[in-house]
Formats: sequence, structure tokens, C-alpha cells
Amino acid sequence: MDIIIVGNGKVGFSLAEQLVKESHNVNVVDLREDPLRRAGDLLDVMTIRGNGVSAVTLREAGADVADLLIAATSSDEVNMVCCLTAKSLGTKYTIARIRNHEYTSSLAELRRNLKIDMVINPESATAVEISRLLRFPAAANIETFCRGRVELIGFRLQEGDFLAGKPLHALSDQIKSMPLLFCAADRGGEVYIPNGSFVPQVGDQMYLIGQPSALDKFFILLGRYSPKVKQVLLVGGGKISLYLAHILDKLGMRLKIIERDPDSCRLISEKFPRAMVICGDGTDSELLESENLTAYDAFVALTDRDEDNLIISLYAIQQGLHKVVAKCNRQNYTGIVRSLGLDSVISPKFITASHILHVVRGLQNSQGSVMNSLHRIADGHAEAMEFTVGPSTRHLGVPLRDLHLRSGILVAVIVRGKEIIIPEGSSCLMENDLVIIIARKSGLSDLNDIYEPEFSFPGTGNIE
Repeated sequence: MDIIIVGNGKVGFSLAEQLVKESHNVNVVDLREDPLRRAGDLLDVMTIRGNGVSAVTLREAGADVADLLIAATSSDEVNMVCCLTAKSLGTKYTIARIRNHEYTSSLAELRRNLKIDMVINPESATAVEISRLLRFPAAANIETFCRGRVELIGFRLQEGDFLAGKPLHALSDQIKSMPLLFCAADRGGEVYIPNGSFVPQVGDQMYLIGQPSALDKFFILLGRYSPKVKQVLLVGGGKISLYLAHILDKLGMRLKIIERDPDSCRLISEKFPRAMVICGDGTDSELLESENLTAYDAFVALTDRDEDNLIISLYAIQQGLHKVVAKCNRQNYTGIVRSLGLDSVISPKFITASHILHVVRGLQNSQGSVMNSLHRIADGHAEAMEFTVGPSTRHLGVPLRDLHLRSGILVAVIVRGKEIIIPEGSSCLMENDLVIIIARKSGLSDLNDIYEPEFSFPGTGNIE
């Protein structure tokens, strides 16, 4: 696909990096020379220096023939006008990053009048991800499928866990009978799709998928089930904090927010009168102690500095808090802090890129099986995707044991009507099924991509 990205900040660069890996033609537009030089040096993209609102600049970037334009500058207004201009020039599909809550409250009208096909709000999406983690404290990360009927949970294997050092086929019949499946394992950056002989080790990041009720029971058996979070201490009063406070307030959680800017404190106090707001430096350990840090069920670090978030989160873990979440956009930091016990690290640019990649894959595959959702797991080294099986999906009704799937592919769950199926060799795909696929390598856009290629030789039919 021919794709234009306007704005080469954290989100723009991350998107360009991933889209180039998936063999798309990417043109990057920005007014600033340094970000463009970095993109040109590190990525196989064309760079155009100019204003993304300008029809001249967008025409130079190929907006008249582009399949997709993503407007990801720091200005909502610029992003909206970019999309309108690109559509008028002939771009087929447009995505705008819009962060202001006043705009998001009238999205339908904006999309209609400005010809925006999709709106992405990184702060809102990040807040939703964090709220999921607070609702299920035992998880390092959690993704939902099939409208909440199936969940995928990541957790770190600890010393003393009954899973450690034993092959999965040796698990008790009680666990084997549950509607859940170990679908991936991350060991030091190496991702495995486990089979029955896989032996989990202490320190592995394990990924478990299944019915929410079964996952609850599993974590109770593991001794890792935490009581519900009732009190949250949040450091940082930016946009993500406002969206998160809105969600947690609805969930009935008590919230204390520490923010150093007095104006932001006043704004938060007006919007959330039930929250306690402290004007101070949340990175100061003495302040955290004075606010009785250890009395809280969860701690969330959302300042505008990744380093501060990680340091105070590690401090919170050291003080004995069981649920700690930190915002960090730098992927090279996450491996270091996870080795120190901080598993729940959230990246807004990573979440945004996943949402947009889902759209891109869907645009590529307008005639095939529908991709309903896409989640990147194991620091982006694997993906979990939900498809709807369509009439064009091959090998319908064929038992899975008779299929030749690509290496690193797992059919993890099949949802057929009200039934949730953890597949066995005799299971098969039927039209209208919802199917969740785990892939060690990225790039799937159609359910037919899970199969090994079929070869034809002169004088023969297809050989599978």
C-alpha cells in the first residue's frame, strides 16, 4: 500500500518503522529537518519537508494516489485539516490523531464534515489499557477478544509456581479440563509457541488465553489471585491521567493524584471532586511516604518523563505494592525494568501503532476474512488476532491435525455461537466462526495466511 504519515514524532516514527517492515511504501511529511533526517537514515522511507496542511506538500507526497494518510502531528487541528485536504486530493482512507476531549465528544460530526475515516486517541486508548490491568491485578498485561468473552493474559513465572520446571502435558487434570490454553511464552526476548513438551522456567513471561472465569480459577490455583483494586495512587496529571480518572471514577475506585503543576491540579479537582489531588513532586520519595504509599492497592506512574515513571515505579515495588503500572515509550528500557520486577509497562505509541496496523491489515484484506482485532504481545515479537471465518477461507471443515500451518502459528480459540472451543486435532473451522490466532511473526492480514503455501507443478494439481 502507498501510505503517507504526516508528523514524525514518537507515534509517527513507530508507525513508519512497522509499516516498512510489512513492505508498504511509506512517505513521511514533517516541517522539522532533524526528525526527517532520522527517519531517512534509519528507515526505507521517502521524506518530504513541508506543512502537511498544504495541498502542494501533500501532492508532492503522493496524496492524489495514496491508499492511506495518517495525520499524527502534535496539533489536533492540523491533523483534521490534513485529512480533509488529502481526501480532496484523492487519498482513499484517512486517520487523524485527535487528543482533545472537547473534539472527541463530537466525533461523528467531525468525521462526517472533515472526511476523516478513523480517529485515534492515544491517551484514551492508553487509559483503557491501564484500567484493564487495574481490574485484573494478577496480570502483567491483558487483551480482550470476542467482545470480552475471551481474554489473553500475560504473567511472569515466579519461584515456587507449580508450572515451573515441569512440561505442560504434566499439568493436573483439573487445569487441563479448564477452557484455557498456554498460547505463547517469552524467554529473554525469544518467543515460543508452546506444545505439551514445553517446560516453563522461572522468569518466563507466559501468555494464557481462555474464558475469563477459567482464568480467574487458574490464578486462584496459582496463588496469584489479588483482591480487587479499591484505592489507586496516580502520579502525573496529564491527558492520560484525566481519561483514566474518568474510567476509575465510574468503577468506584478511590483515587489520589499527585501533580506538580498548580493549574493542572485545579483542573483535575474541578473535573473529579471525589478524587484527592496533591500539588507536589510525585518523584520525591519523601512525599510518597508522607502520602502513605503502602496503603494503596495500586500505583500508576504517568508523568511526561519515561525515566521518572520507571524509577518511582521500581520504588513502589520495593515498598511492597503488588500492582504497579508505568508509562514508557522507550522500548529499550522495558527489558531492563522487567528484569527488576516491573512487568506492567504501557507504551502509548505502541498501543496507537497496534490500532492503526489493525486498520491497515483490514484495508489490505477487504475481500477476505475479516480481522476484528489485533494485539501485539511479547514486546511486539508476536501478535494475537481475531478473525471472522468467511466463505473464502480455505480448508473449512478439515480437522486441524490434517492442515499444514505455517511455523510459529497457533489456532488458539474458536468461538462458534455461544460455544468457546479450545481446539484439539479433531477441531475444524466453520464459516462464521470467530477464531483467535497467535503468530510468532507479524504480517498476517487474512486467515488464509496461516497455511503453508500451496505449490503447483507442471502437469499436476495443487499439492498441499
